[in-house]
Parts: sequence; C-alpha cells; structure tokens
Amino acid sequence: MIQRLLVFAIAASLAFAGADEDKSKPAPKVKQPSERNKKKNPDEIGNRDVDGKMNFYSIEKEIAMGKGMAQEVERQSKIVTDPVIAEYVNRLGQNLVRNSDAKVPFTIKVVDAEEVNAFALPGGFFFVNSGLIMTADNEAELAGVMAHEIAHIAARHGTRQATRGQLVNYGTLPLIFLGGWAGYGIRQGASVLIPLGFMQFSQAFERDADYLGLQYLYKSGYDPTSFVDFFEKLQSKEKRKPGTMAKIFGSHPPTGERIENAQKNIQEILKAKPEYVLTTSEFDNVKSRLVALHNRRKVDPASDDANRPRLRRAPGGGTVPVDDETGEEKKPKADQDERPTLKRRPSSN
Repeated sequence: MIQRLLVFAIAASLAFAGADEDKSKPAPKVKQPSERNKKKNPDEIGNRDVDGKMNFYSIEKEIAMGKGMAQEVERQSKIVTDPVIAEYVNRLGQNLVRNSDAKVPFTIKVVDAEEVNAFALPGGFFFVNSGLIMTADNEAELAGVMAHEIAHIAARHGTRQATRGQLVNYGTLPLIFLGGWAGYGIRQGASVLIPLGFMQFSQAFERDADYLGLQYLYKSGYDPTSFVDFFEKLQSKEKRKPGTMAKIFGSHPPTGERIENAQKNIQEILKAKPEYVLTTSEFDNVKSRLVALHNRRKVDPASDDANRPRLRRAPGGGTVPVDDETGEEKKPKADQDERPTLKRRPSSN
C-alpha cells in the first residue's frame, strides 16, 4: 500500500513539474505568410507591400513629381470635361483603388484622344483615353485596363525604375498601358533609343502590373476573364491590320504571352465566384456620350476653337450668323403676325 502511494506521489509530482515547465516555455510563434505568398493571395490586398524595397524617392516627392507631370499633360492635351463622363470614370477608378494595394490618393481624368490607351504617372495620377472607353465592349474590360494602371502606381514602378538607373529621361517615366506618348504631343519629334536592358526591365514591370491588376479587378467584383478578352481583341486587331499595334507594344511583353499568363493566374490564384460584374447601364450611357462627342467634332472641326468666327454660307452666296453657344443658325426675327407654333398637351379627358 505504501509503495503504491509513493508511486502515485512521484507520478503526480512529475505531472505538475511538466505543467510548470510548459508554462515557462514561450508559446510557439505562428508562422506569418511571407510578402511573396501574400502577393499571390487576393484576400491580402491592402495588407501587403508590393512596392519593392529599394526606392530613393519618398512618397511625398513621388506625389509632387507626378503632380507636375500631370499638369504638363493637361496643358498639352484636351481633357474631357463632360461631368457625366468625368464623374463615371473617376468613380470607377476610385472603386478599383479601394480594392488595391495603393497608398496614395488618386486623380483620374479622361483625355479626348482616339488612341486605345491609358497611362499612369507616379504618385496617383493617371489618364484614360476616350478611345479606350469607346473600344471596350463592357465595363469590366475598361476596369481591367484601369486596374493595370493602378497596379503601376501601387507598386511604385516609376520611381523604382528611376532609382535603379533605368530611367532615360523624365519623358519616359509614365508607364503606359499600351506604350508611347502617341497623340499627346508631349514627345513629338523626340527620338529616344532605349537599350535592350531598359526594355527588359520595363517588361518585368508590365508583367507585375498585369499580375496585380488582375487581382484588383477580381477583388472589385469584375469578371477577370474580361482582362483576357481585351487583350484578345487587341491581338485580333493586330492580325487584321499588321503593324497597327507594333509601335505601342514595343516595350511590352508579347500580347500572346500576356494572355497566357493571365489565364494561368486566373486558374491558380483566383477562386471562382458565383457571379461577377460584367457591365452597367452607366457604361453604355457614357460610351454613347463619347461617341456623340466624337461625331460632333468630326462634323464641325472648327468647334474646338471657341474664338474662331463661324459663318455658314447661305444658298445665295451670303452668310448666315451662327449662335456661339448652340452652334445653330440665328433665325431672323419673326413678323408680329407670325405666331409661334405650340404643341398642345393631350387632353386628360
């Protein structure tokens, strides 16, 4: 009996000692996902660093630089001021920004230009061509291009490229979705030869922007396959008219490669959702307004110059004055016996 009690006492003491020893040991650390793994997980968007480690430019300096460049773009380009168009594109972009890794406020504007393009500047400034909106078949396609631009800014590609000595001049700093400053007049006549090393470095950033932009598009609720659809559309355009897209794709990965990468990333890192946003009636309305604006400009090219006198020739060889605000011919004053024709409202009886 005494032996049994001794064995029980020893076992109990060992158990208590083990418990005390466990308490004294630090709790095992929960392994946190690395930034590399976070970058593969859309659920981590906003809680990860995608802007690299080496950058000589502070956020404040980057914003100031981008602001100055944006002012130059606005000075030399025609900005679409239609409130419906401007508000829609800005709201669409800001929704994508909220679902991105960006850490700066954004300014998004529409440029009245036919080229299928959009471009980002450092510090949260980017511009969308009206030609891009008119080319997109739905809102998700437009959002995909804008998400790509937001990714450039979130990853701070511009100042990272400058830091690494890959910048040729400040005119090459904007990271453009399709490449080049065509149509803006900012680099007209400038011939900048970029060495192959710069070309490859730029392609790495473009791949990164595709990778991140696809996640931002998905996170915002849009159909990620629209990203692929838009690339296929551009690829088809190049096949129909060889050479039309060659210049603007010069500093980017081949379109076929971008399509394959996007398809692969959709399968590997994006979990399928029961439904996605494809388009909205607002997109259709804005696209119609832009088409109307474009057609009006073709019919009356002089309307772009508000100070230019506009006279319309009458059949007899004379001229008819034109109202500066409406663009319509000024009617001669009616005689007193000429009464205006009124359209009466149908009777309610």
